Amino acid sequence: MSAVLPSKPARQASFTAKKIAAPATLKPVTRQFAFGKYREIILAVALFLLLDLGVLVLNFYTSFQIAKDAVSVNLSGRQRMLSQRTAKALLSVEAAQLQGQSTDAAREELRGAVQLFDTTLKGFQKGANVPGGDGKPVFLEAAQGTQAAAILAGAQAIWEPYQEALAPVLSGNASPQQLQLAGNYARSNNLKLLGLMNELTSALEAVATQRANTLRMVQTVGIVLALLNFAFILFKFLRRLRSSDEAIEAVNDENREILSSVREGLFLMTPDFKLGTQLSQSAHTLFDQPLVPGQDFFEVLAPLVSPKALQDARDYAGLLFSPHVKEALVQGINPLSEVQVTTRNRLGQDACRYLSFHFNRVQDGQAVRHLLVTVQDISERVALEHQLGRERQRSQNEFGMLLKAFEADPALLRQFVQRAEEGLMEVNDLLRGTSSVHSEVLIVSALDKAARRIHAIKGDAATLGLDSVATQAHQFESDLQRVRQSGGATGNLGDALLSLPLPLEDLLSKIAALKGLTGLRRDLAQETGDAGPGGLGINEALTRLALQVASDHGKRVEPVVRMGSQADLPGPARDLVREVAVQLVRNAVVHGIEAPASRTAASKPAEGAMAVALVRGETDWMLSVQDDGAGLSAARVRQRLLDLRWYTSDQLEAFSDKQIVAHIFKPGFSTADQVSTHAGRGVGLDLVQSNVQKLAGRLTLHSSAGKGTEFRLTFAA
Repeated sequence: MSAVLPSKPARQASFTAKKIAAPATLKPVTRQFAFGKYREIILAVALFLLLDLGVLVLNFYTSFQIAKDAVSVNLSGRQRMLSQRTAKALLSVEAAQLQGQSTDAAREELRGAVQLFDTTLKGFQKGANVPGGDGKPVFLEAAQGTQAAAILAGAQAIWEPYQEALAPVLSGNASPQQLQLAGNYARSNNLKLLGLMNELTSALEAVATQRANTLRMVQTVGIVLALLNFAFILFKFLRRLRSSDEAIEAVNDENREILSSVREGLFLMTPDFKLGTQLSQSAHTLFDQPLVPGQDFFEVLAPLVSPKALQDARDYAGLLFSPHVKEALVQGINPLSEVQVTTRNRLGQDACRYLSFHFNRVQDGQAVRHLLVTVQDISERVALEHQLGRERQRSQNEFGMLLKAFEADPALLRQFVQRAEEGLMEVNDLLRGTSSVHSEVLIVSALDKAARRIHAIKGDAATLGLDSVATQAHQFESDLQRVRQSGGATGNLGDALLSLPLPLEDLLSKIAALKGLTGLRRDLAQETGDAGPGGLGINEALTRLALQVASDHGKRVEPVVRMGSQADLPGPARDLVREVAVQLVRNAVVHGIEAPASRTAASKPAEGAMAVALVRGETDWMLSVQDDGAGLSAARVRQRLLDLRWYTSDQLEAFSDKQIVAHIFKPGFSTADQVSTHAGRGVGLDLVQSNVQKLAGRLTLHSSAGKGTEFRLTFAA
């Protein structure tokens, strides 16, 4: 017995000794041994249950807090809308009273917005039951934190005088002075109040985000601990009940299940760049081809990426297999972190996707045995990034528009806003009027009138450098042209017209923003006693427009503009003449002035010359727009008419050159090779002819091939 004791485990030796020395104690010892055998599993299961219970409790509590945060965030977002709605309703009351119309509906809307904003603001301060997004009452907890308290204090400081100013308006007994006082206060403080509500929303979102992060951390830690605990239980159970071969087979089964269920492509890559034996099911789908263990990874990758990216990826993998290279230092140079690939979908069509490859070392001591390759489809993330980029660009364009508006002459900007608003309302009336029209001819006529108004607004916006407005007006022109060219029965035109109110509303919103800016600048000027910078006059504005159009079309021009006497014209005539000048300037640069290379080849200066002059005579006025460009070609106009299929060759032969050239004033006709912001619609000269008729004037055209063109408008003083 003593000879075999050293080779046995101590516990077995003790048990054997007890069995021999005291057999009567066998039964209780057996129970103790059985408990000890499963004690680790029992404790692990208990710990597993405790972890699950703890995670469940923490999830419930954090989710409850997040739900309350969601209510606060939603209501703070509604506060932003209500601040704008209050200002809008107040302006509606003011407009209705000025026009002698009933203010009941606008005051009722104002009352609802004020009451809901005030109730919710108090709820944020002290906590209260407030109407939710669906109208049902919800409990709004008081906002926590010094930042939220400071924001709410600032909002209350603005809101209390706001309420006092609105009280006479809500009662319906406001005098014009009280209504004007309320309106002025709204204009001065609406953006401040909106900004505070934006800050409150951001603060609440930050709190909600922090709690969501806490929830994710709790879930991650709990799941990791639970999985570790489960792995421990599984390991103990298999070690005690199964042989090592069965345990290995079970692990292999689990591994196969994981690889078949994960959405990522997972596989190991050997030092000679071969695929390992274990590949996730998703890897075949992501590569759009069946993968075979032992296949060269870069042969699989070659059809998906460029040769340079393939070589960079090979070099990068080589670095990771070098033990002396720090893995953390080269992670940032991964050439396959975002790869655009084109694959075939189930319909046999090309589909563009984005894949992301990540490589992690699998080491045995200092040696790198494999690289774990993870492939993810990040198409949705990239699409979201692109969308965010477009939104960021749009915001930058809006900000640039406001900066341009600040640079513009205040008087010109106010005149533009007024003209644009009137023009857009005219377009709105034209489009609304077509709903009761059953004649396609009348609908097309209304669309042509609307196109002229939008084209004039686009020209004015470009003159002031408001590129964002000009671009949006250009897009609306495209919508009008698409509707006009829809053809077919009147019903088709009617259906197509339904798509126009939304872009028109967007354009009106931009003009409304500029209108608010002009009011803000006027208020600032009144407060400081400073009229502000003089901005650009009509001469400078047209000069800048000519230079901008030339730059956009790769041309060079030296404009000379003398239209200072325009200020002596009556208001309506002044606007009509300005619109004619804008369109003729754009026409001269786009269609008249040649590209620098063409001018140099024709022994002309690289910079084209253009002169714009408005002269007042004894009995009439004369506007002249002259350029030294290529001149107007009747042959080119004739060919364009033939390309547009407006006439047949036989019909065109019967027209004189003068009759042919007269078609440049027809709506929809343009000799431009492609549509741009400045040309190609066939609306500019149509607008010129319309304005000439309104002025009861006379437009003459003088053109010489290779020497230039002059448009001369004469009208009564």
